[in-house]
Amino acid sequence: MAYFNEENTVEQMLINAAGECGWIYVEPKNVPRMPDEVLVVEWLVTALMRLNPITEDQAAQVVNHLRAACSIGNNYEELVDANDRFRRLLFDENSFPFGEDGENINIRFFSDVPSENRCVVTNQWEFPRRSKEGGKRLDLVYIINGIPMIIGEAKTPVKSSVTWADGATDIVHYQKSIPEMFVPNVLSFASEGRELQYASVGCPVDKWGPWFADEERRHVTLNDVVHNYLSLLTPERVLDIYRFYTVFTGTTGGRKIKIVCRYQQYLGGEAIVQRVLNTYKAGKGPRKGLIWHFQGSGKSWLMVFAAQKLRKQNELKAPTVIIVDDRIDLEDQITGDFTRAEIPNVDGISSKEELETKIHQRKILITTIFKFGDLNDGEVIDDRDNIILLMDEAHRTQEGDLGKKMRTALPNAFFFGLTDTPINRNDHNTFACFGSVEDEFGYISKYTFQNSVDDGATLELNFKTVPVEMHLDEAKLQEEFDALTDQISEEDKQELVRRTSVEAFFTAEKRINDVCKYIVNHFHDYVEPTGMKAQVVVYNRDCCVKYKKALDALLGTDDQTTVVMHTSGDKADEYKAYKRTRDEERKLLDQFRDPLSPL
Repeated sequence: MAYFNEENTVEQMLINAAGECGWIYVEPKNVPRMPDEVLVVEWLVTALMRLNPITEDQAAQVVNHLRAACSIGNNYEELVDANDRFRRLLFDENSFPFGEDGENINIRFFSDVPSENRCVVTNQWEFPRRSKEGGKRLDLVYIINGIPMIIGEAKTPVKSSVTWADGATDIVHYQKSIPEMFVPNVLSFASEGRELQYASVGCPVDKWGPWFADEERRHVTLNDVVHNYLSLLTPERVLDIYRFYTVFTGTTGGRKIKIVCRYQQYLGGEAIVQRVLNTYKAGKGPRKGLIWHFQGSGKSWLMVFAAQKLRKQNELKAPTVIIVDDRIDLEDQITGDFTRAEIPNVDGISSKEELETKIHQRKILITTIFKFGDLNDGEVIDDRDNIILLMDEAHRTQEGDLGKKMRTALPNAFFFGLTDTPINRNDHNTFACFGSVEDEFGYISKYTFQNSVDDGATLELNFKTVPVEMHLDEAKLQEEFDALTDQISEEDKQELVRRTSVEAFFTAEKRINDVCKYIVNHFHDYVEPTGMKAQVVVYNRDCCVKYKKALDALLGTDDQTTVVMHTSGDKADEYKAYKRTRDEERKLLDQFRDPLSPL
């Protein structure tokens, strides 16, 4: 009787599918490698000689560099650093004195022409082989030019209790027990035939994410898994992700981590890059586009990935990429992302004068849109056609006078807007501002709130109605209002009605006290037991102070709450107590994140 298992179902299905996208299957016994060797040296030497004007001895010297980078023994703590170092050797620190008179030349490990790379998939890879304790068996290993770059685990599709997470758990275990095998790793994946999930080295199982081939987000069936697998695992895409859609960065605790793009970041980044390349090569076509991705989807990293790839496209002749924000804190955040990821040739713009001079540099520049407001009307500062602007939080500021000045200053640039809340009104329309007529729905990439929840990247929003009643004496309010506004136009009067009614409602002290009682009780009953904290968003700055006063009275202390708000334009110093420098605000946020802090 034949039994279904992971090896003869999902594993075999993935091996067969790999042949459709450029991989050649080689049985494990026919892979020419030493028992404790990570690299397939014979294939690597052959590829180096095929892609570079070097001898076999010189190729062997290059291989020795890579071998040394893999030699971390069983030290899992060194894996992320070793993985970073290995990648640098392939793309950045790949210069060797093999030219005429000992001149340094850059060694290519991969060809941009797919047919010139040897792409092999094999299975049941044992490492180390023939060891006394017995090696670990990896279900699937994908090798490009002798370098094992992808590791996959297949689980049985016939047991409901077994999921992709079991395969991911195996891979996390392998990373700890045989870390050497993961030094060249681009990413790893796991599937049980229902879902395909992937992650980088060092990533815990609960942080793995799905890969979808497109916005249809197909999954559940074997055919859906193959559809997504063929999208992720083409050799060209693997190399693309490795070179352009991967960064290494530091956590606030000082630990290095590896970030590999999520599928929505790749699809959005590629939509930008391919639009620029196609239009630039053709000399005509759309020079704008809208990325509509939900908050928390990783738009900052999407911009890092896109900027990183755009800068390295030879066809664009050393472009300038400008990251534009509409808030100083976002500018700081993105500058920090680029800095921690050690992206080269990044600079900031802090004044009109710097904008006018640095715009000509072939770098990645980071600024706020307000710097364009200081330019003279009609001023053109650079008319090059290889300037690309990526605008975060593309809202009103990019559509009004600031946006007009920016487009006038850079008449031939590309403009891409990234937002989680596009506006579609007559007076403000994000789709009209950034969407191209070539884009059927007004955007080139979309990732919704529900997509983010389904992917586990965002927690569901849970709403609870607050049982606080509040009634305004409308007759008395109208009588006093009419007496105060009898000298203004009906249009201005209607606007005042809207504003004063809302403000009277939200700033009424009885309502604030009632709401704060509810907040304190809800916090103690539902939030505090989870070990989590709370944020309260209110109508205006006056409300901030009133809410703090009411909450402190109910809590019996003032060290459990604080106010975070902007204090600009506070001529009377009403909010002086809450004025903070950026550094002081960062320290406050660290205090809020600290579970031992009373705040």
